[in-house]
Amino acid sequence: MTTTSPIDGAGLLDEIEAFHRRFNAFPTPAAYVAVVLWNVHTHLLDAFESTPRLAFLSPEPGSGKTRGLEICGMLVPQPMVAVNASPAALFRAVSGLESGRPTILFDEIDTVFGPKAKDNEELRGLINAGHRRTGVSYRCVGDGGQQTVQAFPSYAAVAVAGLGWLPDTILTRSVVIRMRRRAPNEHVEAFRSRIHEPEGHALRDRLATWADSIRDRVAGAFPEMPEGVSDRPADVWEPLLAVADAAGGDWPRRAREACIELVAAAAAGDKASLGIRLLTDLRDTVFCGADRMPTVQILAALNSLDEAPWADMSGKPMDSRQLAKRLGEYVTADNEPIKARNIRTGAGVAKGYYAADLYDAWKRYCPAPKAPESATPATDPE
Repeated sequence: MTTTSPIDGAGLLDEIEAFHRRFNAFPTPAAYVAVVLWNVHTHLLDAFESTPRLAFLSPEPGSGKTRGLEICGMLVPQPMVAVNASPAALFRAVSGLESGRPTILFDEIDTVFGPKAKDNEELRGLINAGHRRTGVSYRCVGDGGQQTVQAFPSYAAVAVAGLGWLPDTILTRSVVIRMRRRAPNEHVEAFRSRIHEPEGHALRDRLATWADSIRDRVAGAFPEMPEGVSDRPADVWEPLLAVADAAGGDWPRRAREACIELVAAAAAGDKASLGIRLLTDLRDTVFCGADRMPTVQILAALNSLDEAPWADMSGKPMDSRQLAKRLGEYVTADNEPIKARNIRTGAGVAKGYYAADLYDAWKRYCPAPKAPESATPATDPE
């Protein structure tokens, strides 16, 4: 009677990483770690409360996004390649569990959510709902006046590739890999599906076997998060860290280092919230320790920032009305909307904003402050 030796999880993950490295030039080592762990977690969806989306994004074509998606497709269960797939098609594929839950690989996602596309709220809702194991999509079932509303499961792993960015509701549920064109000194192996698909499928089959062996262990796992990673980023990374802990070896350390790096990069590049960018710029480059500042001075400072959007808000610099509207969406420590108040200056009284009104929003929404900079108070105290 022969016995099968248990699979070395860390060694298998090393092999999967090496397979990706043959064909993909990811921007950082952290990206390889994240993609490998995402590949593994697709075999263990029912062990987790949520499934992070994997997003290969780049500013220009020819950056390897589709290849990254293609290699993932050889390593995940039930891959379903979607290009301009309709919400109805995806809904039927995900809810038809008798044929196996698909792993959706959505290429050219910019044609769905890009600036020239429509809102596609139905598809966005399906992708968002499928992030959680309890997620469902509602559809009317029946004919004519006999229709009833029925809930269908929508939980499924999703990887996307596209130009530009994504809606914030999807972006915050994603591990983002910012792809770029290969430099002249970066080389990858030419991919030939007839040759390399069997290799990828062999890895996938071994991965499925190993995943089954650790299923009970990861189902009850609550992996320790790196310091500072909480809320939605913690939801995104929990399944990936659980997989890394089960693999052992160097993977728990590498996974947490990758988590810290990619969460910070996503926060730094998040274009979804201009409000948070505004609050942060006010704190770090406008007020700089001043306790109050007239609106005209705030606008001059904001519109002079070289790498900020304020000088070109739909073709015009930000004005006092836009500033008031954006800041009014946040509240003070007393739960009152932030608004301009009178400020006494050497020239009289002007409308402006007080740091005390902004402090609570700074604390709640902004990333850790930069090192303190010297600043001259902009106005005389009352």
